[in-house]
Amino acid sequence: MPYFADSINRRIMQSIQANNYLVHFNQNAYEALNNHLKENKYSNIFVIVDDKTNEYCLPKFLPLLETDLTIEIIEFESGEANKNIETCIEVWNVLTELGADRKSLVINLGGGVVTDLGGFVASTFKRGVNFINIPTTLLSMVDASVGGKTGVDLGNLKNQIGVINVPQMVLIDTQYLETLPQSEMRSGLAEMLKHGLIYDEAYWKQFLNLQSIDYADFDELIYRSVEIKNDIVIQDPTEKNIRKALNFGHTLGHAIEGYFLESEHKTTLLHGEAIAVGMILESYISLHKNLISAEEYTEIKTAIKGIYDDVKFEEEDIDPILELLIHDKKNEYGLIQFALIEGIGKIKINQSVENKLILDAFQDYKS
Repeated sequence: MPYFADSINRRIMQSIQANNYLVHFNQNAYEALNNHLKENKYSNIFVIVDDKTNEYCLPKFLPLLETDLTIEIIEFESGEANKNIETCIEVWNVLTELGADRKSLVINLGGGVVTDLGGFVASTFKRGVNFINIPTTLLSMVDASVGGKTGVDLGNLKNQIGVINVPQMVLIDTQYLETLPQSEMRSGLAEMLKHGLIYDEAYWKQFLNLQSIDYADFDELIYRSVEIKNDIVIQDPTEKNIRKALNFGHTLGHAIEGYFLESEHKTTLLHGEAIAVGMILESYISLHKNLISAEEYTEIKTAIKGIYDDVKFEEEDIDPILELLIHDKKNEYGLIQFALIEGIGKIKINQSVENKLILDAFQDYKS
């Protein structure tokens, strides 16, 4: 896969209207932010970062902020392993010590861990203070920062604790992608592939030959991905119906991610790496439930395996992964619920799947 973060042409793009907030892009984003600061009487500003965004992204962001308010930086250690309630307690304590009140503004500058955790911290501190998300990874730009989901993990159970609460705005500036390693770009790409598979076949087709993509126009691909997620979320903000489509690849993907995170014998997977495996497995399940054709499955499997390295599964890995499925937050009435594709570009939610078919999917993935 070519490296493209340093060749993205930052386009001026129209803001996207989400549920009670706007998603702003590139240069327009800072104008919107600074106007917001002028129009609202905040007492102070707290910027939540991890150690990586503190080093690489904060120096790009602070000079663009036009305000006389006191700005405090709160940093925590990067990585999914720190997306937990213990980190929240530390941040809540720092907010208290630094005099945060209900008129404070929290700005979450970082990837999905920062926007998920920071949004949850802001939503629960003093019963809720305003927050703004500024995603700095491809994954958080096209997924984590948009839609109002906030939360943290409970051990190796992904996003078990959280609330749905929208930010004041989301600011997407693709200059931050220049700070990312290639692995993080691939991780975010998985969610873009998912958006095509569940909603827009033409969008999916654009990624079938990565070498042919003009990465100077990558902003437009990001924009379309945000549009797709936003279209779905607007229809179903609290995930009672169609928003479940966004879980494609995530039922098994989250279980795999959680298992590899906690296992001392495994190398931790990035979110997108686990979701890529999950999409192949759940596409296989879709095939054997007669929802997609063999040709469509081959296209999906070939495309995804052409981007991501194979993940190695031993026989003893499968049972603990299946055990994690039982605790998946998407389950209802004790039943594991899958969102499966019904042809490329369409989705079928609330699908139950027997264990044998899941085991067969793992066997096929390894072939």
